[in-house]
Amino acid sequence: MVLKPSGKEEEFFAREAYEKQRKLHEERHRALAAEEKKRLKELHFMQCPKCGMELVEIDYRTIKIDKCSECAGVWLDAGELEEIAKMEKTGLDKLFSAFKK
Repeated sequence: MVLKPSGKEEEFFAREAYEKQRKLHEERHRALAAEEKKRLKELHFMQCPKCGMELVEIDYRTIKIDKCSECAGVWLDAGELEEIAKMEKTGLDKLFSAFKK
């Protein structure tokens, strides 16, 4: 005698199959996103966001400031603006004089 599964059993197994597929899809999406992020970082690392030329690191006290070799744009990493703001006025004058042409 063959027993037919009840509606609740079918629903349970359908839900289980859906969750399994959803998890596989999420894992694939995360892996692709991580690969894309890595590829973009390699493509744009130390490149000027304005003109695309190479950025050069300039050491100023405890801060590493990025300056474009072409357009002379100055770029700060996260938290560096706050560090500069904490410096005394003479320190700021010296900092900005490093970028004058």
